[in-house]
Amino acid sequence: MKVRVLGCSGGVGAGARTTSFLVDSDILVDAGTGVYDLTVSELAAIDHVFLTHSHLDHIAALPMLVDSVGAMRARPLVVHALPETIDALRTHIFNWVIWPDFTEIPHYERPWMVFEPLAIDSVVAVDGRYLRSLPASHTVPALAFQIYTDDAALVFSGDTGPNDEFWRQVNGVANLRYLIVETAFSNRERDLAVTAKHLYPIQLGEELAKLQLEPEVLITHLKPSDRELITSEVGAWAGRFKPRVLVQGEVLEL
Repeated sequence: MKVRVLGCSGGVGAGARTTSFLVDSDILVDAGTGVYDLTVSELAAIDHVFLTHSHLDHIAALPMLVDSVGAMRARPLVVHALPETIDALRTHIFNWVIWPDFTEIPHYERPWMVFEPLAIDSVVAVDGRYLRSLPASHTVPALAFQIYTDDAALVFSGDTGPNDEFWRQVNGVANLRYLIVETAFSNRERDLAVTAKHLYPIQLGEELAKLQLEPEVLITHLKPSDRELITSEVGAWAGRFKPRVLVQGEVLEL
């Protein structure tokens, strides 16, 4: 299994794309602006989208994805998300005002998109690969994901603040090779981080101290305006771990 980093930035700008990961060729985890760099044939190959939450930087490309390749596909794109996330998408995006409702196009019996609700600890199997939903603590209902095969696992925190239950679940993951965890803000913006329920480097160190395993730790979702500062502070506060910042375009192999 290969996980391609389409976007891992906490904002946009030249060379910065928001959160999206392509698992092999057919599974998308979050649908941020990194999806826009895929070719039309690559877009059409995506069968499943798993969303951590409803914020724009994680769902921005979904409406255009469905619109661009829905007519090319033999079956609907399946969007897996919390019921609250699905409700937000129906109410605010696929509402015929901002964007058409592709669960009804071209016909409600032959839609281009369908929603499949997730709960905490749901496991979805896709041809020998598994995605398990884990708890996240954010300003809206949110998930983290464990992505795994029989041989190895990756955990992606999604957007989250401190969360003891997340670490309890992570510590029980077998064969954990990679942990992708967000750190959106620098220490000087800790008040904003706390309000927005994102991590900052001091808090990241406190959270990583709860980790009992030894995966490679990768940092994502850095705000572009403070990227260098956050990177430096992460190195100073990560404790026994030596995280590195995730790079757009890299491929993680499991």
